[in-house]
Amino acid sequence: MTLLCPVCSQALCRNGNSVRCENNHCFDFAKEGYLNLLAGNHKKGSDMGDNKDMALSRRAFLSKGYFDTLLGAVDDVFTSHCKEDASVLDICCGEGYYSASLKQRHPDADIIGFDLSKEMIRLAAKRKSGNTYVVANLFHIPVPDSSIDFAFHLFAPFDEAQFMRVLKPGGILVTAVAGENHLWQMKEILYENPYKNDEKPPRTSIPFAEKQHADGRIVLDNNEDIFSMFKMTPYFYHTPSEGIAKLQQVPQLATDISFALYIYQKPLAE
Repeated sequence: MTLLCPVCSQALCRNGNSVRCENNHCFDFAKEGYLNLLAGNHKKGSDMGDNKDMALSRRAFLSKGYFDTLLGAVDDVFTSHCKEDASVLDICCGEGYYSASLKQRHPDADIIGFDLSKEMIRLAAKRKSGNTYVVANLFHIPVPDSSIDFAFHLFAPFDEAQFMRVLKPGGILVTAVAGENHLWQMKEILYENPYKNDEKPPRTSIPFAEKQHADGRIVLDNNEDIFSMFKMTPYFYHTPSEGIAKLQQVPQLATDISFALYIYQKPLAE
């Protein structure tokens, strides 16, 4: 799959350990094998990406399979809508767990993952999955117009203009948000009056195809995993200190997991 230059939007071609466009803008591969395609105005917000500690914590948690219910649901949508050699975009891919797992299941798929966090992308590239990983801004996705068969977007900001631009006519977009009872038992520890999630979908005019649920229950048998999961949620930034202190004392936790998947499809060209 072609990548675009973040400076002039021309196609990038590989030349040894770098890529270069026709205007001679050049970007080198990092030793782990990823590209940093943040440049100029597109660096805005680049310091907001997750740091090394957050990236390592996320990798450790996901690698134990706790959220494989969500992975299976995304894979089911891919299998039912796409050919095995489909072009795939993992939007705000984090440390690459979902896209690397998808590549294992569908080795002929052409998969690109991007994230604003260099630390996340560094870990994604170190998986050596055969996917392409780049540091890039959600609001300037470095892939050509109408080039993506299947995109997935898990708990990340939503940019309708970019998603519509990169999807092929008939292309599928999967967005996941927290289901009503997601992590309910953890929230009972954190808050006096826990609340259920509203499963609110993104506001978009991309045609809606269907909604699916992926639900399960997981058992975390140590506080390190419990706290790693907590750090992956918005609650990490908004929970009072007394709630955090309570969670730090919990030796094991059985909790519901619940994901609401909204599936969209770009209209076919007329």
